[in-house]
Amino acid sequence: MRKKIVTLTLNPVIDKSVSVAGISPNTKLRCTSPTYDAGGGGINVSRALKKLGKESLCMYLAGGPTGEHLHQILDKAGINQLVVPIKGWTRDNLAVTDTTTNLQYRFGVPGPQVAKEEWETLLIELEKNLEEGDYLVASGKLPPGMPDDFYVLVAEIAKSKKVRFILDTSGEALIKATKSKVFMLKPNLGELSTLCGVTSISAMELEPLAKKFLEEHDCEILVVSLGPKGALLATKDLIEHIPAPTVLQKSTIGAGDSMVAGMVVSLLKGKTYSEMVKYGVACGTAATMHEGTQLCNKDDAENLYKWIQAQTNA
Repeated sequence: MRKKIVTLTLNPVIDKSVSVAGISPNTKLRCTSPTYDAGGGGINVSRALKKLGKESLCMYLAGGPTGEHLHQILDKAGINQLVVPIKGWTRDNLAVTDTTTNLQYRFGVPGPQVAKEEWETLLIELEKNLEEGDYLVASGKLPPGMPDDFYVLVAEIAKSKKVRFILDTSGEALIKATKSKVFMLKPNLGELSTLCGVTSISAMELEPLAKKFLEEHDCEILVVSLGPKGALLATKDLIEHIPAPTVLQKSTIGAGDSMVAGMVVSLLKGKTYSEMVKYGVACGTAATMHEGTQLCNKDDAENLYKWIQAQTNA
């Protein structure tokens, strides 16, 4: 049986990126010509999977002229799409890089209001397109109008279809989703703090809290993203810290989604969970080496993966 990857994006975005030599208030700033990229958690995962040589079905909500533009961008990139139309216009965000300081400023806007019949249609389409053994990757926040327990409904569909559900979200949607069966969760330290009911997590507390979380929740794999420090892999039988290589960061947009894409690629290849997270960290790090929203480069990811293997096997 051939396994496929389905990504789910509820609040997609068009990422507009420009550069400018110096940012100051109350002056006209002359920027470079903008570049436009399709964005939003699951969409970024699909784009990264494509760059890593894997196909996926990219499901998302979209509406208005910006929604049409989003579809065109993904079509040009060769991404297989299933669009559930909504009345609201798909949002667009802006990233501005100051070339004099190499600092990037990211401006995000809330997504459109999503009606009950629109997100219910998405659930119907999701159930139609999932088959036993598939991987379902849901990434990103919920747009206005969607219930906080939406990912609980998604988890129920995944369970009934015997699909491996991978979730990367935050806030109340993440808290409620942990009450369901989830194959893999990828919180960062702040999100794990919220899940564990603590204000912060020190290096000494991380491993015991991760173990405690897995004991209390129906989750097979917990991967805690630690940014430039790598990631922590936790299962009921294994705890391992995966270091990240030090690179010159040019953009962090989509690094987490590149990491998720790398992990899914490894799972499809039958790699161990340890190898999975190592390749995921390599892909996430590779994404930071390029400007804008280019995501991971396969050659960069492979080279970084070799470095991580050498460090962890030493």
